Amino acid sequence: MPEISLAEVQEAAERIAKIVHRTPVFSSRRFNEAAGVACFFKGENLQRGGAFKLRGAANFLLSMTEDERSRGVVTFSSGNHAQAVAIIARELGVVATIVMPADAPKAKLEATRSYGAQIVPYDRLHEDREAIGRRLASECGATVVPPFDHPWIVAGQGTAALELLEDISGLDAVAVPLGGGGLLSGTLIAAKSLRPSIKVFGVEPELANDWALSLAAGERIAISVPETIADGLRTVQPGAITFPIVKSLVDDVLLVTEDEMKQTVRFLLTRLKILAEPSGAAGAAAVLHQKLPRGLKRVGVIISGGNIDLEVLAGICRETA
Repeated sequence: MPEISLAEVQEAAERIAKIVHRTPVFSSRRFNEAAGVACFFKGENLQRGGAFKLRGAANFLLSMTEDERSRGVVTFSSGNHAQAVAIIARELGVVATIVMPADAPKAKLEATRSYGAQIVPYDRLHEDREAIGRRLASECGATVVPPFDHPWIVAGQGTAALELLEDISGLDAVAVPLGGGGLLSGTLIAAKSLRPSIKVFGVEPELANDWALSLAAGERIAISVPETIADGLRTVQPGAITFPIVKSLVDDVLLVTEDEMKQTVRFLLTRLKILAEPSGAAGAAAVLHQKLPRGLKRVGVIISGGNIDLEVLAGICRETA
């Protein structure tokens, strides 16, 4: 396992500072009353591109050599990482090719295309996106930018937690949406290094429980493509790099239902006037539905993204009315 240190997260924060927004931290009395804890939200839904993924993408591309950037980049993503790579590539003048599932949310597809990236669609049920991406990269000498399983990505994602802990003191715990594990791994490295006693929880959908199964088994377990509304958390297996980091440092992985995520999206929108996609609201859902251990008083929650199709949002609002 590559060693990723707090110093690397701090260096990433300096490297990406001119490109990535320092997102706000906010709270809600109504949410606190419902959850039974004082909750502090790190608003990565307000990041450029609408998600935390910009942090890892920026750190990756800025860590490449000029020669590597001149030959372009290829990545594979259901949406938020795709947008992030497209944004950074455009900013740095790098050619970007993005392998995206044909059924990715329209908002994410359209946004990625609008940033100038070339999109290559694939069937997520029958095709291997990594294999397609690596083949495309080998054909043109481009560099593959993984969505989560790389030290540069992990260090970049850890900068969100770094900012949260700088802005809010005395946190007992942090809850983080869990897909591939890049955000959770970076959060664990930053939080546990700065405050060893802090509890850190990953949160994944019950229908996409590859992490819960893997941690219980002590090894990476693969599942079928999950049918969850949380499209950003539809990974089928923990990463080779992120799994040992999470396994050694995480306090627990919590599961949330589809209804709990939908209810939380609605709560955040109607009570806080904050738009979160279901993936981005997973951590908040675990807190709102009181899935954290008792005794915690001050909890940080990363809202990891806010990119959601209007039709999906309307459906959530109708269902949860």
